[in-house]
Parts: sequence; structure tokens; C-alpha cells
Amino acid sequence: MATTADFRNGLCIEMNGEVWSIVEFLHVKPGKGAAFVRTKLKNLRSGRQLEHTFPSGVKIDLARVERRPYQFLYKEGDDVYNFMHNETFEQLSIEESLISNPSLLKEGQGVEIMYHVDTDTPLTCELPAFVELEVTYTEPGVKGDTATNALKRATVDTGAEVMVPLFIESGEKIKVDTRTNRYSERVK
Repeated sequence: MATTADFRNGLCIEMNGEVWSIVEFLHVKPGKGAAFVRTKLKNLRSGRQLEHTFPSGVKIDLARVERRPYQFLYKEGDDVYNFMHNETFEQLSIEESLISNPSLLKEGQGVEIMYHVDTDTPLTCELPAFVELEVTYTEPGVKGDTATNALKRATVDTGAEVMVPLFIESGEKIKVDTRTNRYSERVK
């Protein structure tokens, strides 16, 4: 058991029989009345977000979760992805809906899969914050076309489309932010 004083971003709690992760929270002490905590929660099974207000000091149930290192092996069919545990070499198949950004997933890439310890079921699969991918196709950029920062579409080796600056050419390696699906920098 914990209280609202223990809230922090990323904390996993159990509420209404579901496992939720705290995305953001704010302690509010109005001039009149009791203090409360306004939170934004994310359901780890469905990905649905919810805003919820807790009275200050209320007791909450913490969910026991564990992050385990896995390596992506291959995609089977349309929405089943196969992974291998890095230490035990045990293989696991999970659905595409549990993966944070499946279009940027590359064979052999390391990921973290979050497990609910009590039921030993996978909740989410998170890619690293940045991945390095090779641009397989992009239109050539013409210097002097624009007066400000301009972007163009580029297809990377996983098949995903990313908006990149005009100076990026086919065959170059780029770093992509997996949380926003945006270009970050060119890899040397």
C-alpha cells in the first residue's frame, strides 16, 4: 500500500482490477477545501488514457511490475511478434497492440518487456528512446527551395516513413526518436 505522496511518473498502480501507469500528476492545494492530486493515467493493457483525481493521502495499491530485456527475432503473420529473453533464451510471442512503436522495430534490436509479476503476463513492449535506421528511399532535396527548415518523406529499412530534413539522402543512417516517430540526427 502507498499513498498519493508516493506518486511519481512511471509508477504502476492497480485500480478497478486494471494496471495503470502514471503519465503525469499534480498536487493541488486550493485555498479552500482539502488538497487533492490530479493525475493522467495510462492503461497498460489497452493503452487508453484517463484523467483521474485522488483525494490527498488516500491509499492506493501498487502493481508489481518487472522490466525484462528481450531481443526482437521476427514478425509472424500480420500482428504477432517473436522475441527472445537475453539471459534465459526463452522465446515469447506477443501481439502488435502491446508494442509502443512497431513500425520502427528492426530484427535483432533490444527491447524491454514489462511484466505483471503476480500474473506473469506481458503488459507492454518498449523500444529504446532512439533507434538507428538506414534511409532506403527519399526524394532528392533541392538546395534553395525554401527559406526555413523544410522536411521531406523518407522510407527507412523497417518500412516506416519518417519526415527528415532536405539534406538527408538515400543510404544514410539516421537516429529516430521512437516516442514521437521523428528524425533526431544523422549518424556518422
